[in-house]
Amino acid sequence: MDVFKIILPSGEVWTPQFVEKLNQEKCIGCGRCFKVCSRDVLQLVGIDADGEVVALDSEDDDDDEEYEKKVMTIAHQENCIGCMACSKICPKKCYTHSPMATS
Repeated sequence: MDVFKIILPSGEVWTPQFVEKLNQEKCIGCGRCFKVCSRDVLQLVGIDADGEVVALDSEDDDDDEEYEKKVMTIAHQENCIGCMACSKICPKKCYTHSPMATS
């Protein structure tokens, strides 16, 4: 399988690793990955007692009764540029990345 690669100005070959999965069981909802991602790939959501996703109001955090915990989710995977900044900063190693196959 051939994968997408980039030749950097230095001549070095770099293979971007695109976000594939996020393990919400490990996620502590710290938001570090959200802050470091400049591409609007991630979104913080709440998980209620039944395991259902609850949307969070970004302005008002007073709805703590509606969810048991906050976790990150991959909202716009198509925006990922393969930099792996989210994975590098994640204290719980929640992310799985993979290269993109070329056609």
